[in-house]
Amino acid sequence: MINKRYGVIPVIFIILFAFVPAGAQERTVGLLINEDDAFIGYTLFAPMPYHVTYLIDNNGLLVHSWECEDRPRFAARLLETGNLLRSSMRGENPDFPGGGSGGIVQEIAWDGSIVWEFEYSSDQYLLHHDIKNLPNGNVLMIAWEYKSGREAIEAGRDPDLLPSNKLWPDYIIEVEPDGQSGGNIVWEWHIWDHLIQDFDPAKENYGVVGDHPELLDINYDPRTGPNYGGADWNHMNSIDYNQELDQILVSAHTQNEIYVIDHSTTTKEAAGHSGGRYGKGGDFLYRWGNPRSYGAGTEENRRFFRQHNARWIEPGFPGERNILVFNNGLNRPDGDYSTVEEIEPPIDDEGNYLLVPGTAFGPEESVWIYTAENPYDFYSMSLSGAHRFPSGNTLICDGQAGTFFEITSEEEIVWLYINPVNADGPVDQGDPPLENIVFWARRYAPDFPGFEGRDMTPGQPIEGYPTDVLEGFEEIPDIFAIFPNYPNPFNATTTIKYNLPNSADIIIEIYDILGRSIETLVNGQQQAGYHQGVWDAKDASSGMYFYRIQAGDYSEIKKMLVLK
Repeated sequence: MINKRYGVIPVIFIILFAFVPAGAQERTVGLLINEDDAFIGYTLFAPMPYHVTYLIDNNGLLVHSWECEDRPRFAARLLETGNLLRSSMRGENPDFPGGGSGGIVQEIAWDGSIVWEFEYSSDQYLLHHDIKNLPNGNVLMIAWEYKSGREAIEAGRDPDLLPSNKLWPDYIIEVEPDGQSGGNIVWEWHIWDHLIQDFDPAKENYGVVGDHPELLDINYDPRTGPNYGGADWNHMNSIDYNQELDQILVSAHTQNEIYVIDHSTTTKEAAGHSGGRYGKGGDFLYRWGNPRSYGAGTEENRRFFRQHNARWIEPGFPGERNILVFNNGLNRPDGDYSTVEEIEPPIDDEGNYLLVPGTAFGPEESVWIYTAENPYDFYSMSLSGAHRFPSGNTLICDGQAGTFFEITSEEEIVWLYINPVNADGPVDQGDPPLENIVFWARRYAPDFPGFEGRDMTPGQPIEGYPTDVLEGFEEIPDIFAIFPNYPNPFNATTTIKYNLPNSADIIIEIYDILGRSIETLVNGQQQAGYHQGVWDAKDASSGMYFYRIQAGDYSEIKKMLVLK
């Protein structure tokens, strides 16, 4: 395992120089690290400059891909059907020339056919950035809406903060798919309905900003330079949903905050200040990252600096109900560097967030922060994200560098992969990975329902391997290895992965607690490469079992637990 003290960039070059033979090119893309402690699964990512979305295994081998006519725009998720849900763009919208613009959401079947498409783009609105599928089959989407300078001034905006004489406040729509190319908006929430301002008592939304942490100050804009007062006022770049709480989490890039709102409301209640499960309508239930924005702190209390990808940690995972955020670190007072932070909101059993009037929402600090030992070795100005595994490991996507790495709870790097795809497609091993940006990456466990019945046989790496590179880097493992089975414990089937550096006669046997052989999983010669076997334990009773691999002089035993 690689300790985090080296930082991400130094780690890459340590690996390169440690394994490059004389005369061979450097390994610049694809898989660089894959340790036993890495969480086994399949990693999904969509290179932003290219039109293909990829699914790879932990060995960096291609398992599946979706090729589409339209270029992906940030979000890509797998549904439990095995279909791909993604945002895309079909030409620029000249009325909303902002970063993250999209306009289309597509559901794409495993075979690449378009199951459903929803286009939402006009001179009054445009989808952008992230999407989130809901348990009921609907999809949450983020959009900009157009507000003229006159409308903004009537709402209390300072005219000096309208250099382009317009605003694009964000809103959220919930879309029910209808047919192959349509959808019904069944719920919506607009930040425009939840404003406060203390600039002009003759205008709407006038009040004391510090008395209303549930509202957004229409005149708060911490941007500087040419972006100060720009139309893209909120720039929400992520959306997540908590089914247990029926709450929505968004990240507001411009305000350097995250917001939680109630999804149980009707659209009418979401436009007001009462109603819904928590009695507050569409007002903020919780916010964190920059208390100065609501008069409860100063710049010294600010914690987020142009953050991305705010996500709840899933139930049953270490840190459940906490929130993970990629804190990009743009314009930090002590210099630009990135961190991944875990926040533990002050929430009661009913899902209410605790706040002492006149103070900022807690906590004062994140409960966990990841950064490089030398902080400036790890910096992604934009994009990026992180998510937690049930093992306690965390997958981090450095979006600007197109680099994904997994760390343990002890912050050791156990998996590292560099996206080998740019605007022209996959590059060759040894070529520099220029313009290989990725919005974020996500890994799915082998027992993810969408993989049931699918051919998950790994193929070749995505990157190309010219002859001169293959002389130094064979597309086969370096050593014999057998990995921990997954899932473990399990009650039906489990997958055992193993690596063979050369052809060999392989035997994998399953033993019970008494040492009796109960099943031979593999018995025969296999070619060098990456392999896996699946044990169906439907006839086995609960208890401890062992599996043993033998390949020539190599032998290893591991244990597993059946629970029924």
